[in-house]
Amino acid sequence: MSFLSGLFNDPDYQKEEPRPAETVEGEDVIISPDTRRQSRVPPGQTRTRKWPVLDAHGTPEIDLATWRFEVEGLVERPQAWSLDEFLQLPSVKVYADFHCVTRWSRLDNVWGGVATREFARIVGIKPEAKFVLALAYDYGWTTNLPIENFLAEDSLIAWSHDGKPIPPEHGGPVRLIVPQLYAWKSAKWIKGLRFLAADQAGYWEEGGYHMRGNPWNGQDGERFRWQG
Repeated sequence: MSFLSGLFNDPDYQKEEPRPAETVEGEDVIISPDTRRQSRVPPGQTRTRKWPVLDAHGTPEIDLATWRFEVEGLVERPQAWSLDEFLQLPSVKVYADFHCVTRWSRLDNVWGGVATREFARIVGIKPEAKFVLALAYDYGWTTNLPIENFLAEDSLIAWSHDGKPIPPEHGGPVRLIVPQLYAWKSAKWIKGLRFLAADQAGYWEEGGYHMRGNPWNGQDGERFRWQG
Protein backbone atom coordinates (compact mmCIF):
# COMPACT_ATOMS: atom_id res chain seq x y z
CA MET A 1 0.00 0.00 0.00
CA SER A 2 1.40 3.38 -0.94
CA PHE A 3 1.65 6.26 1.52
CA LEU A 4 -1.06 8.23 -0.31
CA SER A 5 -3.49 5.30 -0.53
CA GLY A 6 -3.00 4.66 3.19
CA LEU A 7 -3.64 8.33 3.91
CA PHE A 8 -6.85 8.45 1.92
CA ASN A 9 -8.08 5.21 3.49
CA ASP A 10 -7.73 6.78 6.93
CA PRO A 11 -11.36 7.24 8.11
CA ASP A 12 -10.39 10.42 9.97
CA TYR A 13 -8.67 12.03 6.97
CA GLN A 14 -10.57 15.09 5.74
CA LYS A 15 -10.87 14.95 1.96
CA GLU A 16 -13.10 18.03 1.68
CA GLU A 17 -12.61 21.66 2.56
CA PRO A 18 -14.09 22.76 5.91
CA ARG A 19 -17.74 23.71 5.82
CA PRO A 20 -18.65 27.35 6.47
CA ALA A 21 -20.35 27.62 9.85
CA GLU A 22 -23.55 28.97 8.33
CA THR A 23 -24.05 25.76 6.34
CA VAL A 24 -24.12 23.73 9.56
CA GLU A 25 -26.74 25.89 11.24
CA GLY A 26 -30.22 24.44 11.42
CA GLU A 27 -28.91 20.96 12.19
CA ASP A 28 -29.48 21.32 15.96
CA VAL A 29 -25.78 22.01 16.46
CA ILE A 30 -24.14 24.65 18.66
CA ILE A 31 -21.75 26.68 16.49
CA SER A 32 -18.40 27.52 18.06
CA PRO A 33 -17.84 31.26 17.43
CA ASP A 34 -14.30 30.77 16.10
CA THR A 35 -15.67 28.81 13.13
CA ARG A 36 -17.24 32.07 11.93
CA ARG A 37 -13.87 33.79 11.52
CA GLN A 38 -12.84 34.75 7.99
CA SER A 39 -9.57 32.91 8.62
CA ARG A 40 -10.13 29.91 10.90
CA VAL A 41 -6.45 29.00 11.43
CA PRO A 42 -4.89 30.97 14.33
CA PRO A 43 -1.48 32.69 14.11
CA GLY A 44 1.40 30.23 13.91
CA GLN A 45 -0.87 27.29 13.11
CA THR A 46 -1.19 25.09 9.98
CA ARG A 47 -4.26 23.14 8.98
CA THR A 48 -4.02 19.35 9.06
CA ARG A 49 -6.51 17.03 7.37
CA LYS A 50 -5.52 14.16 9.69
CA TRP A 51 -6.32 13.69 13.37
CA PRO A 52 -2.92 13.41 15.06
CA VAL A 53 -2.52 11.53 18.35
CA LEU A 54 -0.62 13.36 21.09
CA ASP A 55 -0.51 12.83 24.85
CA ALA A 56 1.86 12.92 27.82
CA HIS A 57 2.05 9.26 28.82
CA GLY A 58 0.26 7.11 26.22
CA THR A 59 -3.27 5.73 26.26
CA PRO A 60 -4.24 4.44 29.72
CA GLU A 61 -6.21 1.26 30.26
CA ILE A 62 -9.65 2.17 31.57
CA ASP A 63 -12.16 -0.32 32.93
CA LEU A 64 -15.50 0.92 31.59
CA ALA A 65 -17.39 -1.11 34.20
CA THR A 66 -15.81 0.89 37.02
CA TRP A 67 -15.46 4.22 35.17
CA ARG A 68 -16.61 7.17 37.26
CA PHE A 69 -16.96 10.88 36.59
CA GLU A 70 -16.97 13.08 39.71
CA VAL A 71 -17.58 16.78 40.26
CA GLU A 72 -16.27 18.28 43.50
CA GLY A 73 -14.86 21.41 45.09
CA LEU A 74 -16.80 24.67 45.30
CA VAL A 75 -20.20 23.25 44.35
CA GLU A 76 -23.46 22.95 46.26
CA ARG A 77 -24.13 19.34 45.28
CA PRO A 78 -21.07 17.15 44.55
CA GLN A 79 -21.99 14.41 42.11
CA ALA A 80 -20.62 11.19 40.61
CA TRP A 81 -21.80 9.21 37.58
CA SER A 82 -21.06 5.77 36.15
CA LEU A 83 -20.55 5.62 32.39
CA ASP A 84 -24.10 4.36 31.84
CA GLU A 85 -25.47 7.19 33.98
CA PHE A 86 -23.29 9.72 32.19
CA LEU A 87 -24.59 8.63 28.79
CA GLN A 88 -28.17 9.23 29.99
CA LEU A 89 -27.56 12.94 30.64
CA PRO A 90 -29.02 15.52 28.21
CA SER A 91 -26.73 15.80 25.20
CA VAL A 92 -25.73 18.46 22.69
CA LYS A 93 -23.71 18.62 19.47
CA VAL A 94 -21.04 21.26 18.86
CA TYR A 95 -19.46 22.29 15.55
CA ALA A 96 -15.92 23.48 16.31
CA ASP A 97 -12.31 23.71 15.22
CA PHE A 98 -9.48 22.11 17.21
CA HIS A 99 -6.11 23.81 17.69
CA CYS A 100 -3.08 21.98 19.10
CA VAL A 101 -0.27 24.03 20.67
CA THR A 102 2.19 21.96 18.60
CA ARG A 103 0.98 24.12 15.68
CA TRP A 104 -1.62 22.04 13.86
CA SER A 105 -5.32 22.81 13.56
CA ARG A 106 -8.04 20.33 12.63
CA LEU A 107 -11.05 22.23 11.33
CA ASP A 108 -14.67 21.10 10.91
CA ASN A 109 -15.37 18.76 13.86
CA VAL A 110 -18.74 17.81 15.32
CA TRP A 111 -18.57 16.74 18.96
CA GLY A 112 -21.41 15.11 20.89
CA GLY A 113 -21.75 14.95 24.66
CA VAL A 114 -22.92 16.86 27.72
CA ALA A 115 -22.64 20.65 27.83
CA THR A 116 -20.44 21.96 30.63
CA ARG A 117 -23.29 24.31 31.49
CA GLU A 118 -25.43 21.25 32.22
CA PHE A 119 -22.94 20.12 34.86
CA ALA A 120 -22.97 23.63 36.31
CA ARG A 121 -26.76 23.44 36.57
CA ILE A 122 -26.73 20.00 38.21
CA VAL A 123 -24.05 20.65 40.83
CA GLY A 124 -24.68 24.34 41.54
CA ILE A 125 -21.37 26.17 41.25
CA LYS A 126 -20.66 28.47 44.19
CA PRO A 127 -20.03 32.17 43.42
CA GLU A 128 -16.45 32.00 44.71
CA ALA A 129 -15.51 29.36 42.11
CA LYS A 130 -13.37 31.12 39.48
CA PHE A 131 -11.37 28.21 38.02
CA VAL A 132 -11.78 24.54 37.15
CA LEU A 133 -9.21 21.77 37.41
CA ALA A 134 -9.90 18.87 35.03
CA LEU A 135 -8.66 15.51 36.30
CA ALA A 136 -7.85 12.63 33.97
CA TYR A 137 -7.29 8.87 34.13
CA ASP A 138 -3.79 9.02 32.64
CA TYR A 139 -1.61 8.83 35.73
CA GLY A 140 -3.01 11.83 37.58
CA TRP A 141 -2.81 14.25 34.65
CA THR A 142 -4.60 17.58 35.18
CA THR A 143 -5.21 20.87 33.41
CA ASN A 144 -6.67 24.16 34.63
CA LEU A 145 -9.23 26.48 33.03
CA PRO A 146 -10.81 29.84 33.83
CA ILE A 147 -14.43 29.20 34.64
CA GLU A 148 -15.64 31.50 31.85
CA ASN A 149 -13.91 29.31 29.25
CA PHE A 150 -15.18 26.13 30.87
CA LEU A 151 -18.75 27.47 30.81
CA ALA A 152 -18.65 28.78 27.23
CA GLU A 153 -21.65 27.68 25.18
CA ASP A 154 -19.49 25.50 22.92
CA SER A 155 -17.68 23.64 25.75
CA LEU A 156 -18.73 20.08 26.54
CA ILE A 157 -17.70 16.72 27.96
CA ALA A 158 -17.74 14.71 24.73
CA TRP A 159 -18.27 11.03 23.98
CA SER A 160 -18.55 11.25 20.19
CA HIS A 161 -16.63 12.85 17.32
CA ASP A 162 -18.15 13.21 13.84
CA GLY A 163 -20.93 10.81 14.80
CA LYS A 164 -18.72 8.01 16.15
CA PRO A 165 -17.58 7.13 19.69
CA ILE A 166 -14.28 8.80 20.57
CA PRO A 167 -11.60 6.07 20.31
CA PRO A 168 -9.26 5.47 23.25
CA GLU A 169 -6.22 7.05 21.60
CA HIS A 170 -8.18 10.29 21.20
CA GLY A 171 -9.40 10.38 24.79
CA GLY A 172 -12.39 8.03 24.85
CA PRO A 173 -14.64 7.03 26.35
CA VAL A 174 -15.10 10.66 27.41
CA ARG A 175 -12.99 13.79 27.02
CA LEU A 176 -13.31 17.50 27.70
CA ILE A 177 -13.67 19.79 24.67
CA VAL A 178 -13.06 23.54 25.08
CA PRO A 179 -12.82 24.77 21.47
CA GLN A 180 -11.82 28.36 22.26
CA LEU A 181 -8.57 27.27 23.98
CA TYR A 182 -5.62 25.19 22.78
CA ALA A 183 -6.38 21.48 22.69
CA TRP A 184 -4.24 20.51 25.69
CA LYS A 185 -6.99 22.15 27.79
CA SER A 186 -9.48 19.65 26.28
CA ALA A 187 -8.40 16.91 28.67
CA LYS A 188 -8.41 13.35 27.33
CA TRP A 189 -9.72 10.47 29.47
CA ILE A 190 -11.36 12.89 31.86
CA LYS A 191 -12.58 11.50 35.17
CA GLY A 192 -13.64 14.58 37.07
CA LEU A 193 -13.79 18.31 37.70
CA ARG A 194 -12.75 20.32 40.75
CA PHE A 195 -14.03 23.88 41.10
CA LEU A 196 -11.55 26.25 42.77
CA ALA A 197 -11.35 29.83 44.01
CA ALA A 198 -7.71 30.23 42.91
CA ASP A 199 -5.93 29.07 39.77
CA GLN A 200 -3.89 25.88 40.05
CA ALA A 201 -1.42 24.86 37.35
CA GLY A 202 -1.90 21.45 35.77
CA TYR A 203 0.62 19.05 34.21
CA TRP A 204 1.66 21.04 31.13
CA GLU A 205 1.22 24.36 32.91
CA GLU A 206 3.74 23.27 35.55
CA GLY A 207 6.08 22.56 32.65
CA GLY A 208 5.76 26.10 31.28
CA TYR A 209 2.59 26.11 29.17
CA HIS A 210 0.26 29.09 29.45
CA MET A 211 -2.26 29.19 32.31
CA ARG A 212 -5.09 30.00 29.87
CA GLY A 213 -4.03 29.04 26.34
CA ASN A 214 -6.05 31.22 23.97
CA PRO A 215 -4.78 30.47 20.43
CA TRP A 216 -6.07 33.79 19.08
CA ASN A 217 -4.45 36.16 21.59
CA GLY A 218 -1.34 37.94 20.35
CA GLN A 219 0.88 37.27 17.36
CA ASP A 220 1.51 33.62 18.24
CA GLY A 221 -1.25 32.65 20.68
CA GLU A 222 -0.91 31.99 24.40
CA ARG A 223 1.50 29.06 24.26
CA PHE A 224 3.83 29.61 27.23
CA ARG A 225 3.58 31.06 30.74
CA TRP A 226 6.21 33.74 30.15
CA GLN A 227 3.79 35.33 27.68
CA GLY A 228 1.77 36.58 30.67
